[in-house]
Amino acid sequence: MKQYFNLFDFAQKVNYKTEILAGLTVAMTMIPESLSFAILAGFPPLVGLYAAFIMGLVTAIFGGRPGLISGGAGATVIVLIALMKSHGLEYVFAAVALAGVLQIMVGLFKLGKFIRLVPQPVMFGFVNGLAIIIFMSQLEQFKTMINGESVWLSGSPMFIMLALVALTIAIVIFFPKITKAVPASLVAIIVVFIVVLGLGIQTKTVADIASISGGFPPFHIPEIPLSFETLQLIFPYALIMASVGLTEGLLTLNLVDEITGTKGNGNRECIAQGSANILNGFFFGMGGCPMIAQTLVNLSAGSRARLSGIVAALTILVIILFAAPVIEKLPIAALVGVMIMVAIGTFEWVSFRIINKMPKHDIFVLILVAGITVVLHNLALAVLIGVIISALVFAWESAKRIRARKYIDDKGIKHYEIYGPLFFGSTAVFAEKFDVFNDPQEVIIDFKESKISDMSAIDVVNKITERYAKVGKKIHLLHLSADCRQLLQNAEGVIEINIMEDPTYKVAVD
Repeated sequence: MKQYFNLFDFAQKVNYKTEILAGLTVAMTMIPESLSFAILAGFPPLVGLYAAFIMGLVTAIFGGRPGLISGGAGATVIVLIALMKSHGLEYVFAAVALAGVLQIMVGLFKLGKFIRLVPQPVMFGFVNGLAIIIFMSQLEQFKTMINGESVWLSGSPMFIMLALVALTIAIVIFFPKITKAVPASLVAIIVVFIVVLGLGIQTKTVADIASISGGFPPFHIPEIPLSFETLQLIFPYALIMASVGLTEGLLTLNLVDEITGTKGNGNRECIAQGSANILNGFFFGMGGCPMIAQTLVNLSAGSRARLSGIVAALTILVIILFAAPVIEKLPIAALVGVMIMVAIGTFEWVSFRIINKMPKHDIFVLILVAGITVVLHNLALAVLIGVIISALVFAWESAKRIRARKYIDDKGIKHYEIYGPLFFGSTAVFAEKFDVFNDPQEVIIDFKESKISDMSAIDVVNKITERYAKVGKKIHLLHLSADCRQLLQNAEGVIEINIMEDPTYKVAVD
C-alpha cells in the first residue's frame, strides 16, 4: 500500500498542534504578500489568493520537501508583468499553464540537479535584484489616477499614506522584540487596520483596486487564439517563469535541507510545481513557486511535516469564501509597509560585508545579475548570463593552470608530465609546451596528473602527434584514465595516436 500511496511518511512523528499553528501563521503572512504581488502586477487581487491556495495545497501534498511553502511568489509574478500589460490576463493564464508543463518535463527528465551549477555571486545578484524590484514597485502605490493619468499623491493623502506605512514598518521591526508567537506582519496589518477604521481615516484600500469576494477557484480555459503565433508569444514568458520558479524553488529546497539536516527530492518538487502551475492556468491563479520568507516562517514555527502547508492553503480558501468583505477594507499602506520589509529582508546584506573579500569577477557577476534583473525584469536571463560568465571565468582560470614537467630519461626518451585539465580552454597553452624540432626521436606524454576532457583536447593531441610524425618522431600517451581512453577510442576515425600500456598503473575511474 505504501508503495502506491507514498505521499506521506507515516513513520514520521507529527506534532499536530505545532503543525496547525505553523500553518495558520504561514497563511496570515502569505495573504498580504499574495495580495501585494497581484496588485503589483496589475492582476485582480483574488487571482493572487487563488494562486496561494492552489500552489500551497498541491506542493504541500505532492512536493519533494516537507516544510517547503509555495504560493504566489514575487519572482515568478514579476516575469509576467510585461505580458499582462501588453496582452491581458487570459494570455497570462496560458503562459502559467505552459510554464507548468515545462517544469514537469524538467522533473521527469531529472534535470533538477543542475541547480547546483548556479554560483553564489549569481544568487546574491538574483536575490538583490528581486528585492530592489519589490521595493521600487511599492512606489506605484503612492500614485493615483487623475483623468486617466497616474500622478503622485500630494497633501494630506500623501502624508496619511506615509504615516501609515511608517507605522506598519515600525510594528514589523519592534513587535518581534515583545513576542514571536504571532507574525509581526500580521500584527502590523491588524493594528493599522484598526487605526484606520477607528479614526475614520480616508485612505486607499484593497477595495479601491478590485474586489476579492469569490468562491472556490472556477475552472476556466484561457480565451486565446489557438495558433502558432500565440505559442511564439507566450513561450518566452513561460520558459522564463518556469526557470525562475525552479531556480528559486530548488535553492529554497536546498536551504531547507541544510536547516533540517534531511534531504528533499528536487525532481519530485519540479513535478509538483509544474502540476500546481497547470492548475493555476485553468483555475484563475497567477502561478508561483516556493517562497523563501514563508518557508522560513514555517520552519521557525517548528513545522517539519506536510500538514502545515495543507493547513495554510485551506485557511486561505476559507478566507476567500467567507472573509472577503473584511480583507477588502485593508489599507493599501499596510500592505506596502509589509512588502517594503519583505524587500529589506530579501536583500542579501551580507553581500556588502564580504564584497571586499570576493574575487573581482565575482563582484562583477553579482552587480551584473542584479542590474539585469532590475532593468529588464528578466530573472532567468540574468541568472543565465551570470552562470555563463562564471563558467567562462572558471574555464580561463583552469586553462592557465596546465603545466608540463620535462626531462630526458637514461634511454634518451623525453618525457612531458602534464599537470592540469586538458580541455577546450587550455589547448593553446598545452600546444606551446612542446619543442618538436629539438626533441629526441621518441617522446612520452604522461597524463597521470591530467585528463583529456573533450573533443578539443583530443584534436590538439592529434595535431601534436602529426607535428612529430612529419619530422619522423614518435609520440606515446601514458597513464590515460578509463574515460580518456574511451574518448580516444570513439575518435579513432579522425585521429591516429599511440597509447602506451602501463600494467603497473591502476587507472582511476570517475
